[in-house]
Amino acid sequence: MKLTVLCDNNTFIDQYYLGEPALCFYLENGEDRILFDTGYSDVFMRNAKKMEIDLDRVNKIVLSHGHNDHTGGLAYYLREKRDVEVIAHPDTFIYREDETGTISSPLSVKELDEKCRLHLTKEAYEVSRDLIYLGEIPVTCAFEKRIPIGKTVEGEDDFILDDSALVYKGKNGIFIITGCSHSGICNIIEYAKKVTGTDKVTGVIGGFHLLKEGERLNRTVEHLKKQKIKNLYPCHCVSLKAKIALAKEMEIQETGTGLSLEIE
Repeated sequence: MKLTVLCDNNTFIDQYYLGEPALCFYLENGEDRILFDTGYSDVFMRNAKKMEIDLDRVNKIVLSHGHNDHTGGLAYYLREKRDVEVIAHPDTFIYREDETGTISSPLSVKELDEKCRLHLTKEAYEVSRDLIYLGEIPVTCAFEKRIPIGKTVEGEDDFILDDSALVYKGKNGIFIITGCSHSGICNIIEYAKKVTGTDKVTGVIGGFHLLKEGERLNRTVEHLKKQKIKNLYPCHCVSLKAKIALAKEMEIQETGTGLSLEIE
């Protein structure tokens, strides 16, 4: 499988692509062409064009969760009806807001039903050969309890139960692809192991939602270190201090728009 970063907060030196505080990965797996998240705007489409990636060939879109820095690009990509399957948790398209205003998907379930084939599920789901959407992630690591961000339409705390990830079953173990990891990166890793029946994690790429120093970050670093993950690509919602804490204990890779990986 091939993974290309179409959008991230960061860009590489001397690679003249656009960045924004958002995330979008493009996956090629056999005959499938898959978008994992769609960023905040049309930046992912503009970068894809410059990379000579034909997004008209995309036949599936997987959404990690419903925040607009991961779903905002849907409004640009689905301006017209497309023969594409959109895979997400049922809560992905609920209304959400925080102190900045609305942070939910720009498109509703009704609008998506008119523009694509929508598949909503809380259960693990095979998106493509050896590529699994994990569905709703259970909390198994005590130090990674769910932290609410903003409110739902009812004014209740939003614990982002829709936050999920992809896992690829490779030759030598599993490779995990995350959006923001609001569910906890260690919870995601442990659930990916359970779903696939594989304990060996060869790599992780995506947002880990590690922003502040403290016990949660320290415990996360400790847990990740024990996994002995060879290829670790923290990006999007990982602060500089968190990256430094990770780098002190294990090797991490620079990630940004334009990065391309071959995952076996």
